[in-house]
Amino acid sequence: MYIDTHTHLYSTKFAADRKEMMARISAAGVELAIMPAVDSSSHAEMLLLEKEYPALTLAMIGLHPVSVKENFEEELAIIENYLAERRWVAIGEIGMDLYWDKSFREQQEIAFRRQCQWAIDYDLPICIHARESIDELLAIIKDINNPKLRGVFHCFTGSVEQAQEAISLGFYLGIGGVATFKNGGLEPVLKAAPQNRILLETDAPYLAPVPKRGKRNETAFLPFVAEKIAEIWETSPEAVGRQTNENSWQLFELDRFAQKDFPWAAKQALIK
Repeated sequence: MYIDTHTHLYSTKFAADRKEMMARISAAGVELAIMPAVDSSSHAEMLLLEKEYPALTLAMIGLHPVSVKENFEEELAIIENYLAERRWVAIGEIGMDLYWDKSFREQQEIAFRRQCQWAIDYDLPICIHARESIDELLAIIKDINNPKLRGVFHCFTGSVEQAQEAISLGFYLGIGGVATFKNGGLEPVLKAAPQNRILLETDAPYLAPVPKRGKRNETAFLPFVAEKIAEIWETSPEAVGRQTNENSWQLFELDRFAQKDFPWAAKQALIK
């Protein structure tokens, strides 16, 4: 059993075969998929999928940094309204992306800080997108300086030192397909980081792991990530699944969402 802590199942890239793709998730031994939000252009599709698959999916809400444009205040107002309406598993994905376009850097920081404050106010973890911006985000988190601020650095690709700093600030590391890449550079991180601070993710439909690299990624490919981590940790994929599931329950406080007829909840009870 595995938990995919970051997957865009509602992506239009799955439009042609979404039903079949969803069926492959459980067949692969993945029994919970957590979906990060992007912006208002896809909130409806994400929430519809969560409604259609209530025992398999949970949704976050947040404004992706790449979607921070001239209208970011309007987008943030939408997020604020959603937060007042229901309980969410996390606020995300949020952060900064300085890879593609730096013209909205200031607005990205404003949006990140505001959503961090909401996470503190609502006592929710955050899911951080940190492309070419790990150091900047670590500095902001230290400046906010609130012990309630916690979460995961999604698709972590930083150094051992950056990983240690993130963990010292109360954060987890989301590990996906990059760990399987020949030059992914994550083996030292995975050897140095405490195993109780690692989460599994796919970021589907992006960053498919070896041996599926170059293809559309799916949550059903998560076992390939677990197998690579097991190789590095010198353990079994099943042990990786148990440890990372425990980590996911700890960070996202999944007890608040579990129902007795949810397969992932029933199995977690057995683990405990």
